[in-house]
Amino acid sequence: MSILVNKDTKLVVQGITGRDGKFHSSKMKEYGTNVVAGVSPGKEGDNIDGVPVFNTVANAVKATGANTSIIFVPAAFAADAILEASEAGIALVVAISEGVPIQDMIRITPILKLNGTLLIGPNCPGLITPGEALIGILPAMIFKKGNIGFISRSGTLTYEVVNLLTLNDFGQTTCVGIGGDPVAGLYFIDLLERFENDPETKAVVLIGEIGGDAEEKAAQYIAEKMTKPVVAFIAGQTAPPGKRMGHAGAIISSGSGTAAEKIAAFNKAGVPVAKEPSEIPVLLRQKLDGKI
Repeated sequence: MSILVNKDTKLVVQGITGRDGKFHSSKMKEYGTNVVAGVSPGKEGDNIDGVPVFNTVANAVKATGANTSIIFVPAAFAADAILEASEAGIALVVAISEGVPIQDMIRITPILKLNGTLLIGPNCPGLITPGEALIGILPAMIFKKGNIGFISRSGTLTYEVVNLLTLNDFGQTTCVGIGGDPVAGLYFIDLLERFENDPETKAVVLIGEIGGDAEEKAAQYIAEKMTKPVVAFIAGQTAPPGKRMGHAGAIISSGSGTAAEKIAAFNKAGVPVAKEPSEIPVLLRQKLDGKI
């Protein structure tokens, strides 16, 4: 079983006629994702690699029954693109766009909630259910079908750690890159709950980073609600206070959001935290074997 996307997902690509949209649409389609439509205002009637293009998401949904959208539009227009998908009845939006203004995300977040639209991102690599559907810019060759759920704030570490898992014969149910912006869609707790309820997921790997308190909240949720093993890694353990490290949300401010605080919270919840990514498969095997 998967969470969020599977073989039945019908994907519309917003910004399909742009460079990134066109390239990644081809890659997603090549993987087997059911890419049913693209959207680019003024381009209705065009065809990109066999995918029909529409002026609006509403037109695409009406013609194809699309239920999921991926956003490849410039940051200044990304929030409106997300909102357009939500208003058209799209159930899940994956926003790849980087640099979306925080004010824009604050503006649209309550509307998405009201419409019942789920959002991954922005500034994220997307998600994949191996063997079923790839929605994003993830390198397909590193993923393998299996029983490990995966959640990460870091795109680069997603690739590194998933590759390590696959090489150590830990296939994945679904892998989600949630992005590192301060205001984003589905986050750790939302996904941990879904993995907890997924009968095929036997354990979860969680990749966090400095900044904010999402990891601390996730640790509390794990301690109170999770029955499945969780292994974690926190990026930015040597980051100096007050300096942004990569993502907009990866900054230690007012003495909070440090790696040490997050590691302590996970340890208190019984979650082993790897000192470096290469330790994750080892800790995962020990956790599954009941040795830690």
